[in-house]
Amino acid sequence: MNLRPSILCPIDFSDASAGALRHAAAIADHFATRLIVLSVEDPLLTQAADLGTSVPWTAEECKHEIAQFAATIFGGGSPTVASLEYEAAVGTPAQEILRVARERSCDLIVISTHGLTGIRKLFFGSTTERVLRETTRPVLVTPPTDPGFVQVEDGQRLIRRILVPVDLSPASTHQVQVAGGLAQALGVSLILAHMIEPVSSRLTARIDLARVAADRRSSAADAMRKLLVKVPSGLQSEALVADGEPAEGLAKVARDRQVGLVVMGLHGFPIPGPRMGSVTYRLLCLSPTLVLALPPQHVDAGKGSPAVGTASISA
Repeated sequence: MNLRPSILCPIDFSDASAGALRHAAAIADHFATRLIVLSVEDPLLTQAADLGTSVPWTAEECKHEIAQFAATIFGGGSPTVASLEYEAAVGTPAQEILRVARERSCDLIVISTHGLTGIRKLFFGSTTERVLRETTRPVLVTPPTDPGFVQVEDGQRLIRRILVPVDLSPASTHQVQVAGGLAQALGVSLILAHMIEPVSSRLTARIDLARVAADRRSSAADAMRKLLVKVPSGLQSEALVADGEPAEGLAKVARDRQVGLVVMGLHGFPIPGPRMGSVTYRLLCLSPTLVLALPPQHVDAGKGSPAVGTASISA
């Protein structure tokens, strides 16, 4: 049984996945965790390549190419390259990513929002979306760029502030606790934000909209004050309640306040069903920052206890 924390980073050999790998390596190095680098090939493309070149695809060849890619990013003699573990698979990218994360007991998945297309260049936009909809493990989604050298010790300068969009559901407490722990470890401030969506109903002509809006804002402010209690003492934090379309409003807050990390919850209705609604997806598209997506707390099959998550890595 694997007890050592581990991180999974899927790559498609693009600059975007190089950026994801840099972030994953920085986290793995700081917390002394295993880092598994995964490449998933499309079975139709591997068959076409086999027929076209008469050279069958092999996992070992793919792992060698992953190692070359890592050496290009970090340098051939880098200790980072020597510590990496490589995994190669054939199949549907999202399914294989989740399978490997489950079988290798990974605590965190680090993946870019986008990648390239074609052989060895997966459709990472849709892959990332599917991973977020089905994951039972935290996912760090990185912007589609290569930021160059990254280390966790630079977190205060790179992150600056953490934004926590909350919908005031029961899942918000865990979300705030994880974000608070990260903010404390990185030495950055924390912003809790809740957007009150516009009312759209045939009944608007028959009700006092001003009163309803005031009641909604008052209830939200009360709930936000209760969430602030969950933030570690001494940490600079604030709570924002605003009106407007959630994704656009949250993206504006992220830009205006120079937020470097967004901590979002992944949950739907019902909780066991598909997750990542339109707000989460649109915010990922609008906000060019790191996004840590937290699935509902769960119990791993066969372990009988809550799965280890980002909180344990940052402890």
